[in-house]
Amino acid sequence: MEITEVRIHLRNEARLKAFATVTFENAFVVHNMKVVNGNNGLIVCMPSRKIKDGTYKDIAHPINNEFRGKLEQLILKEYEKEMAKAGPVAAVPTQTEGF
Repeated sequence: MEITEVRIHLRNEARLKAFATVTFENAFVVHNMKVVNGNNGLIVCMPSRKIKDGTYKDIAHPINNEFRGKLEQLILKEYEKEMAKAGPVAAVPTQTEGF
């Protein structure tokens, strides 16, 4: 499956760094993938919804690790490009975050 477009929408929050929109084969799009600052660096989280018990369940996700790795690599590469374009100001959280 070919990933034909990755769009990054930067966020200025402590953990949430960006949303990603990914288009597959110019025919199918998935919104609301997240680039999150995890405990060991940046990670990509799949779109999810909150279920009755308060936990979250992915509503779209790769089926195998090979494709997950490819998808994560492309999203993080595009994230780095957007951060470089935005400059150092985009990397600094606002003072009100986390309060």
